[in-house]
Amino acid sequence: MTYRVEFVERTGLELLEGGRGTARYRMPLAGNENHVGVMYMGAFTVLAEATAAIPGISILDTARFYPIIKDIAVSFHKMAASDVFAEFSLDEPALEGLLADLERKGSAGYLAEFPMLDANGVVVATGKVMVKLLSHGWQKS
Repeated sequence: MTYRVEFVERTGLELLEGGRGTARYRMPLAGNENHVGVMYMGAFTVLAEATAAIPGISILDTARFYPIIKDIAVSFHKMAASDVFAEFSLDEPALEGLLADLERKGSAGYLAEFPMLDANGVVVATGKVMVKLLSHGWQKS
C-alpha cells in the first residue's frame, strides 16, 4: 500500500531520496508563498510531517501496521525565500527496535528532530515530530 494525501501532493513536495529508514525532501517555494513572499507555515508543517514519517513507514507491512503523527512542532529561525530541504534517518538498531515493539505490543514510536534548510544551506526552521506506528488491531490499554 502506498500512502497518498492529495493535500500534500498539491504542495509540490518532492522526495529527493528515500529508502529503508531515510527520507530527504524538497518543498518548493513556488505555490507555497505567504502574503509577504516567503514560505508559508503550512508548507513547513507538511515538509516536517513527511520527512519524519517516511523513515518509519519504510519498514511497515502496511497490511498489518499504519503510521500516525502524534505531535508536531516547527520552530522558525529565519524567513525562507527559496525552496526548503529536510532530511531525517533512523539507523538500523532503531528500526529493529521499532519492529520489535510493533510485534510485541502492537505500537511503537519515535521522535524525529531535524533542521530545515534553505537553498543556501541556512537553517530556517527545525522540525520536531512524534511519529506513532500502530497495528490495525491495536487498542490503547
